[in-house]
Amino acid sequence: MTTPIINTPRLTIRPFCICDSKEYYRLLANPAVHCFESERPESLHRVEKETEKLSKITDGSYMAVCLKDSGQFVGTLFGLWEDDTFSACWNFLPQYTGQGLAFEARRAYFDFLFWRMNARRIYAYVEDYNTPSQRLCEKMGMRKEGLFKEFISFVNDENGNPVYENTMQYAILKKEWERMQK
Repeated sequence: MTTPIINTPRLTIRPFCICDSKEYYRLLANPAVHCFESERPESLHRVEKETEKLSKITDGSYMAVCLKDSGQFVGTLFGLWEDDTFSACWNFLPQYTGQGLAFEARRAYFDFLFWRMNARRIYAYVEDYNTPSQRLCEKMGMRKEGLFKEFISFVNDENGNPVYENTMQYAILKKEWERMQK
């Protein structure tokens, strides 16, 4: 399957290409939330190699989000398949947050996952301090299914001890998404 290019009024969501490397490096170099700390790159060269690998993924699980008018890379949509369930993640450059671009991208991506990839369920993990992503999940019609106390650690404190984060799980079923579209 060739990954389709998804267009919205302001965005193009497409497979990665090597031309995304510099902006993808900027995105990963200073992660806004701790879950991306492990992806912090050592060098632009390493990100170029990673971007080349990502460009070969055609199942829709790793997509670059770009401004339609300029082609400017603004963020990513990605996740993991588990049977008919998709774990959705997103990450946008700071200067492109708060403009509704993540909502626009996720809405189109969810349509792709539900209608083209036949996902039955999409879920996302969101840290309890990441209120913009919580609001985005709720705006997308996702329900909060639970709060996992001290669920996972992505960072260590000054003594090298893991800092465990409280994590919320949001989800939406295909039939719920379908009802929202009517």
